[in-house]
Amino acid sequence: MTQVLIPVILLGGLTLIFGAFLVFSAEKFKVKKDERVEKIHEILPGIDCGACGAPGCAAFAQGVVEGTYAVNGCKAGGVEAADKISEIMGVKNEDTSTEKVSVLCCLGDKETAKRIAEYDGISTCEALHLMGGDKGCQYGCLGLGDCVSACPFDAIEMGEKGLPYVIEENCTACGICVETCPRGLFELIPKDQDIYIACRSYDDARTVKQVCSRGCTGCTLCTRVTEGGIIEMEGKLAKIQWNKIKDNKMLEPALEKCPANTFVKRSELRKKVKGEQLKINAK
Repeated sequence: MTQVLIPVILLGGLTLIFGAFLVFSAEKFKVKKDERVEKIHEILPGIDCGACGAPGCAAFAQGVVEGTYAVNGCKAGGVEAADKISEIMGVKNEDTSTEKVSVLCCLGDKETAKRIAEYDGISTCEALHLMGGDKGCQYGCLGLGDCVSACPFDAIEMGEKGLPYVIEENCTACGICVETCPRGLFELIPKDQDIYIACRSYDDARTVKQVCSRGCTGCTLCTRVTEGGIIEMEGKLAKIQWNKIKDNKMLEPALEKCPANTFVKRSELRKKVKGEQLKINAK
């Protein structure tokens, strides 16, 4: 009997010793989780869009606490999220950047742009772009909706004329559409600016006129009727210098004088978009 008890007692003793050691080690070397990470994570939209540069909201929250990402790095959460995160971190949100919105820099819908081919392949803009496109304009919107699929906020829809349109009420200016479009046709512009140029064609005037009735022909008139160098030529294409604009009225002469009617007023476009959206929803 004694011969049986001794091994049992020894084994039990060793078990207690190893158990105590494991408990001590776990307590001694455990990584304490910063409560701020969880608090920040709760504030974030939780859609893991990646616009902040992190692989997801959890990684962003961890990165903020570790100093990898700025408190105002969540584009989807905007100013409200940045202020709350700043409060948690005990710092001041010094973000002075202008609130932005995404716009499509193309007017080449089914009625405006000339088509030169019929595409019968993978139904993505990326695939069609690799094939050279089906429009005469090599810079124009391909209209297969990669931007619609990529937008995590349902802020882009396809219109009945073959162009996507931005639902500004849903747009967070995350920039995903900018990165997704294979032809780089989306731009984030200051939300307080109502006028922008909706073209990305660098072709000469003759080529542009042959393939699109509203493309920029590079006539430079807009640069001459506006002041302060707010519009500059980038090759054959007029480009707005947003950092030089002091008020929205500075672009009005370009809107009024552009012979190709390439400048767009967002406020008027929104009315058309809402009307078109109602038509689509009614079908």
